[in-house]
Amino acid sequence: MGSMWMMRQVSIRVAASTNSLLLSNSIITSQFPISFSFSSSFYPKSQYLISLVSSSHRHSLSTTAASSSSSSSSTSSHFDVEEIEVSKNGSNSKTLLKGLTYSEFENWVQLQGYRPGQALMLWKRLYGNDIWAHQIDELEGLNKDFKKMLSENAEFKALSLKGILTASDGTKKILFTLEDGQVIETVVIPCDRGRTTVCVSSQVGCAMNCQFCYTGRMGLKRHLTAAEIVEQAVFARRLLTSEVGSITNVVFMGMGEPLHNIDNVIKAADIMVHDQGLHFSPRKVTVSTSGLVPQLRRFLHESNCALAVSLNATTDEVRNWIMPINRKYKLGLLLETLREELRFKNNYKVLFEYVMLSGVNDSIEDAKRLIDLIEGIPCKINLISFNPHTGSQFQPTSDAKMIEFRNVLAEAGCTVFLRPSRGDDQMAACGQLGNPGAIQAPLLRVPKQFQTALNISV
Repeated sequence: MGSMWMMRQVSIRVAASTNSLLLSNSIITSQFPISFSFSSSFYPKSQYLISLVSSSHRHSLSTTAASSSSSSSSTSSHFDVEEIEVSKNGSNSKTLLKGLTYSEFENWVQLQGYRPGQALMLWKRLYGNDIWAHQIDELEGLNKDFKKMLSENAEFKALSLKGILTASDGTKKILFTLEDGQVIETVVIPCDRGRTTVCVSSQVGCAMNCQFCYTGRMGLKRHLTAAEIVEQAVFARRLLTSEVGSITNVVFMGMGEPLHNIDNVIKAADIMVHDQGLHFSPRKVTVSTSGLVPQLRRFLHESNCALAVSLNATTDEVRNWIMPINRKYKLGLLLETLREELRFKNNYKVLFEYVMLSGVNDSIEDAKRLIDLIEGIPCKINLISFNPHTGSQFQPTSDAKMIEFRNVLAEAGCTVFLRPSRGDDQMAACGQLGNPGAIQAPLLRVPKQFQTALNISV
């Protein structure tokens, strides 16, 4: 009977409408007063995360629309029902399977009256065995009655393919349409060394308003559900493995701030690393953040996946301007948190990302300050060339200056890499994803000392 089953008592309090669950403006205004977002309905009306707990257990669980971050937990509704989480898809009330972790997946199959072994067989057809199934016809080898139940109660796809763009260097940008009509972008980056990376998005738009990032111009439209995140990796393998080879790495560096959507990002990462499914190594799944300190701490406690921190400045003054999140979580707090937390994680190194902006953060003095800032933090550093986009005030640092900057760090014993741009001729490079449209997040005032470097009249 799909997601319905017998319960002795159910006590439900649900918000009267989708819009009353959570509006993006309420999150952004409280945490990041200089950034803003646009949304008439923060969550798609068709996606909910429901927790059911039997009255015999009397657990009280919080539920939100299927993309609540830790910052929005105060808006949760409450259910007293049987302990299993089910992600609904659309008005047909089918369960969206790719929104479930394996334990939830197995529980759901058992609730339909089938054995756990059949859950594993289905899981492998969705995520493993080079099948990556999107529909019932692709589920060969499963029990006929089981397949009939799935056709009536389960949904396999969270995304619709809109198109694929190929850059001159072989980078692929995949455009997906969501059920509510929004569009997200995913990038697949082939590498000559036998490693191919899929760069997934975690939000439609982004609330952080980093001044060098095109996605930030969009503001935040909404979080992606766990299913919408996982499906990007599934689609990438399904569409492109035969062309680019095995996809071995995942980076949460597409559209959005992953830790602003931490619940769904941790859940999606858990599904990606399951050894009977997509089976990515946890150390090859990297979640990036601009520096949300409480969520960063939680991530390090709850996930074994890798962490990348977008640093991009060596003083609070510059970082306050180019990365407004720094006004809430200063450099000192961010780095001290990493210093403390990484003491308890063996053989774990954080990746610092440093986008180099000509005349802004690329001086030798910046390099020397960076050495002092990261002292005592097990880390690697990626120096990233700025990728220009429409409306940008910045210019990329010259190759010669990037090499000089790198050499200062290397001579001090830092592990440092120069990361070349990939896919920039199709707007697929770092910081180029998305489509801001007519209404855009505000550009912040350029500090006086940088106006000349950016050719801005005083």
